Amino acid sequence: MKNKIISLLAIIFGIMIISFPILGVIAASEILGFSVLFIAIYALIIGITIIDYNTSGAVIDIILSIILLLISIGLIFNPVLIGFLTEISLYLAGIILIIGGVVSLLNNRTSKYGFYIGIAGIILGVCYIIIGTYVANPIILGSLIGIWLIISGVMRLLN
Repeated sequence: MKNKIISLLAIIFGIMIISFPILGVIAASEILGFSVLFIAIYALIIGITIIDYNTSGAVIDIILSIILLLISIGLIFNPVLIGFLTEISLYLAGIILIIGGVVSLLNNRTSKYGFYIGIAGIILGVCYIIIGTYVANPIILGSLIGIWLIISGVMRLLN
């Protein structure tokens, strides 16, 4: 039951992230902030659900979610922060997506699709960095994070 709820949350968060940039009503810092916030919530939920059988992975997820939560709050409520993080924000979000993929690889070794969730996070994180370097379009970049959350949710639902 927990897996289905977490999977559905990931899918909903992914759809929300993809929908926000399409609506075009949110500035780039808010798009990035909300994207990071959804990943933080997802990592926190995963950390809490796996704490019974994978303590070290849960601690990594919870620490990652706290760091991401602080970054997302800063990006959402302090637009000046995006100016400070402009040069590294694209790389930071890509690196966070890669770290999320690696953590997913480590935490889901026994899961049927856990490997693919981790690989998808790593590949989309690398794509995020490459596309962000050349395009820097928040619609495309927000969509990559949304795609990872949807893939992660669907794979967990199938497991």
